[in-house]
Amino acid sequence: MMRFRREPADVLDELAELRRRDAPTHGGRVLSYVYDSGVPELDELAADAARLVQPVNGLDPTTFGSVAAMEAGVVGFARRIFHGADAAPEPVVGSVTSGGTESCLLAVKTARDAWRSARAGTPRTPRIVAPVTVHAAFHKAAELLGVVLDLVPVEPTTGAPDVGDIESRLGDDVALVVVSAPSYPFATLDPVGDVAAITAPRGIALHVDACIGGFALAFWPDELPAWDFRVAGVTSLSADLHKYGYAPKGTSVLLTRGRDRQRHQYFATTAWPGYPVVNPTLAGSKPAGPLAAAWSIIEAIGVEGFTELTARAARATAALRTVVDGIEGLRVVGAPTGPLLAVAADEEVDAARRVDPHHWADAARRAGWQLQLQPGMVQPDGTLLPHTTHLTVTPVTESLLPDLTSALVAAADSVRGIPRVRGDELLDGLAAHLPAGAEGLAAASSSLDSDGAAALLRAFGLLGGGGDGGALPDQLAPVLTLVEALPGPLTERLLIELLARVVEPRDAPVGEEAEM
Repeated sequence: MMRFRREPADVLDELAELRRRDAPTHGGRVLSYVYDSGVPELDELAADAARLVQPVNGLDPTTFGSVAAMEAGVVGFARRIFHGADAAPEPVVGSVTSGGTESCLLAVKTARDAWRSARAGTPRTPRIVAPVTVHAAFHKAAELLGVVLDLVPVEPTTGAPDVGDIESRLGDDVALVVVSAPSYPFATLDPVGDVAAITAPRGIALHVDACIGGFALAFWPDELPAWDFRVAGVTSLSADLHKYGYAPKGTSVLLTRGRDRQRHQYFATTAWPGYPVVNPTLAGSKPAGPLAAAWSIIEAIGVEGFTELTARAARATAALRTVVDGIEGLRVVGAPTGPLLAVAADEEVDAARRVDPHHWADAARRAGWQLQLQPGMVQPDGTLLPHTTHLTVTPVTESLLPDLTSALVAAADSVRGIPRVRGDELLDGLAAHLPAGAEGLAAASSSLDSDGAAALLRAFGLLGGGGDGGALPDQLAPVLTLVEALPGPLTERLLIELLARVVEPRDAPVGEEAEM
């Protein structure tokens, strides 16, 4: 009989305690990262489905036929709601992935390899053209896959790219153009049809990143411009089921027009003495649990259930836009589409009545509501995108509107007129911790080792004195100002150090390892 080092019940008690310290994943108080349907039965269904396939390896659907059946069901549902079931002249096919980042990576890999195949022997590096609001997953894809990401500015008040600007970047070295439906930062529905009209005649692939909102827009109660496979020039589309498909992390779909093109997504090799390896995704062995959960939810609620849940989120989003419109000193950015929005300071209001969105988010967090702070950004053309606060709205939000409204209004009242944190003042304080002073900031990222980066983080109050673990400060507005003010490479180096140290193991008590 197995002798446990610790009683399983004690281990689960400890895990429960760790979870109690997390931000709440249910109840609608976290307006980013989590997508609460407000239907407990769906969570129970997902958990039961995942438990049934817990031992299954999603690597080989020929061994585990359940994986093939569930993936076909999920992809088939996505293909229908995104109007790919009757696409002509080539069929729309797809894969289930581990999340939006993997879907985006695979869309870029497919485009890169298809571009290379059509230009055998060319020494050039292909480009991806996309608005600056495209998800960071495409930055990662460009870095990992050796392609150039060519970013097009967007209009600061709307967050939308100009189609003419995209057209001016097109050439025979462009392997892919990417647009969003909608974009994460500002919830802007990019002009998919207009972009397709300039890419299709040139034979350039067009990917629609609908990871954040695709499974909501497909059932959105308002009429929207065509943005999915109804647009003939759309080559591929990604959408996350662990967002508005209400499945557990991580489940996404990547759909591609044309079997031959989609086969570029795969990796296959027989060049070793083991079993033939054929992977449509980045992972080999992978869990079947998220797939089973997503399939079960789709089967249980169907189109009618998704329509109902989306209607709740849509009503809550409209209500929150009305709330923000009624708060003096704040404004909603652009004309957001779908169940998310970004809020900026209203620069037309006198400074004494203006509300800084980051101070507002900090005040809301103190009241128990977590909004997401987004930094401002200087675009390649020199124009400035405003710093904002992001709100992701879910079906459960509708039942919390009275409390959330009161909290948002009170938070704004408590910080109205307080100027935003000044980046130059933060830099003056931080530069003293660098050997070369302020002049060393730009070069610091290349010379900082882990200890030096940790020292800077401690100076800003993001690490404890001993350097073990990270601790967010009470106010995040200064942190986001620092993100804006520091050179990008230095900010990225510090963030890497912070996240790496947060998950570093602590030294075990003497004798603890021996007991294992």
